[in-house]
Amino acid sequence: MKIKSVYPDLEGGKYPVKTEVDRKFLVYCEADCPESKTPIFKYRKAADKQWKKIPMLQKDEKYIASFSPENSGFYKYTVEGYGKILELLVEEKYARFAAWYEMFPRSQGTIPNKSGTFADCEKRLPDIKKMGFDVIYFPPIHPIGRSHRKGPNNSLNAGPNDPGCPWAIGNEQGGHKSIEPELGTISDFKHFVNTAKKMGFEVALDIAYNCSPDHPYVKEHPEWFHKRADGTIAYSENPPKKYEDIYPLNFYPPNKEELWNELKSIIIFWRKLGVTHFRIDNPHTKPTEFWKWLIAEVKKEYPETVFLAEAFTNYDKLEELARVGFSQSYTYFTWRNGKNELIEYFSKLTNSYLKDFLRGNLFTNTPDICPPIIQTGGRPAFKLRIALASTLSSVYGMYSGFELCDGNAFPGTENYVDSEKYQYKVWDWNRPGNIKDYIVKLNEIRRQNPALQYYDNLKILNSNNDNILCYGKKLDGNIILIAANLNPHETQEARMTIPLEDFGIPSDADYAAEELITGKSYLWHGRENYIRLEPHKEPVYIFKISSNIQTKRSYASNDMAIRHSKSFFELREKVIKHNDVYARRELAEFFNNEILWRVYTCETFDESYAATINNEAKKIGFQSIIHAYITTPGH
Repeated sequence: MKIKSVYPDLEGGKYPVKTEVDRKFLVYCEADCPESKTPIFKYRKAADKQWKKIPMLQKDEKYIASFSPENSGFYKYTVEGYGKILELLVEEKYARFAAWYEMFPRSQGTIPNKSGTFADCEKRLPDIKKMGFDVIYFPPIHPIGRSHRKGPNNSLNAGPNDPGCPWAIGNEQGGHKSIEPELGTISDFKHFVNTAKKMGFEVALDIAYNCSPDHPYVKEHPEWFHKRADGTIAYSENPPKKYEDIYPLNFYPPNKEELWNELKSIIIFWRKLGVTHFRIDNPHTKPTEFWKWLIAEVKKEYPETVFLAEAFTNYDKLEELARVGFSQSYTYFTWRNGKNELIEYFSKLTNSYLKDFLRGNLFTNTPDICPPIIQTGGRPAFKLRIALASTLSSVYGMYSGFELCDGNAFPGTENYVDSEKYQYKVWDWNRPGNIKDYIVKLNEIRRQNPALQYYDNLKILNSNNDNILCYGKKLDGNIILIAANLNPHETQEARMTIPLEDFGIPSDADYAAEELITGKSYLWHGRENYIRLEPHKEPVYIFKISSNIQTKRSYASNDMAIRHSKSFFELREKVIKHNDVYARRELAEFFNNEILWRVYTCETFDESYAATINNEAKKIGFQSIIHAYITTPGH
């Protein structure tokens, strides 16, 4: 027997592929086998010595086997006769399916110019839970440096009462294992974590491996920092930006092992306090070797830990960080707005080799990024972007204020005006114009539809309008299709192509399309269906498809539909018989002004009108009134 190849295989086992505890792990191989033999698949926990063996089954020209991991952690697997041992990293379900809510603790209070506390954060949890989020993510909560402290709007001169930027970590009150006293104590933080856990939240903490000039490490270990020619410690720079309040670490000092173990101890410290998720600040500017070591070390002790890479960087570096163990990564979704660029980007992320080890966590916005589309697109743009984020990927995030449609940025920049990165803020979390109820609905839809809880089942669908993106996800019998109007300013219409062969629906059959945002139900037929999206009503439709149609509802004959049918076909006959250009124009105006918005899948769809006029069209030999219109010469 000769084993030719085994899949999935990430560089011959140099890096682990990833899966989760709630799904089967499938392995394929190609092999030359005698008829009486089949390949044997073997797997074990990395720490175990005994292999478990499963005969593989032939499927077409390949052989297949699977197993369901019982616990998170590292596994080994191979096929007998294959020379390489491959590695699998099994993570918890929340590594793949979760909704993150990012909040500044100091902005959860109610008194102007005064920091909120962990107790104030606890008061916000019911509201966040109601919206459907399940991960609470805090920016750094440590003491903030005083030297070169930044003032409001990132100004260079802070006043005596300005709190500074939380990413400038450390002062005389402590560093990465301490808490900013204004927020509370370690006991207060533990109380918050316990309260959050009881409500079903996981807690995420930002880990920024950099220090303010006042951090204890600077005095205790000056060798851990980069030095200039004059012997002074170099601050961070990302030209043209300068961060005088932050010192980057040198990851290769003479006592590298001491530094690395200290940095690992920071994760372990917070892990013991109940933090399960860590968002890593700028990991692409630190050695990949360090992350591979750190993540493996932490997961040996706490295999359920999630690491999110804040890596706004190129594909190669993004992939590299995912390969070495990061559970999730930020993506460039924040800046992908056009149909073609969204298709290209997500086809690569979810339908290429990347799906075996990289999960994109789609953030709608961040404290540093107020995307132009939400600055100018108003409430429809906020609804559009969070609907895309929560359905294109199974894991997504939102920075607080998004639910309030806060797109107030400095002109020509992505920088929020009066950013809470640099000052205290008091919010009215129920101010008019918010989209909290919309977010509730989106997260309910995600929880109720297993297809949306998976990452690598995205399928792009055809539509004939460059402003409408159509895509779907399927898991067993759960079929979800999405149509999104990418233009938040104008109504758009499109013909959406449904891949019926993937859903087991005959091409000549009727099937049900339940729109989950509005609650409307539609009876669709065939591969081509017409949709109309008015962004100021609903910029995105989410359809649940079912071939199990109950007894068709009967409608009383609609007199208006009968009159419109008569007028329509009289005009159509003029167009055909006399090639009448004026009649063609009149027909188009009549169809668009009187019929279209009553029969297309849209907010103004009229079931009795559509049923009646379609029946009239069928009497003349057409599938529907739309079919009659689009088959008219010149249309």
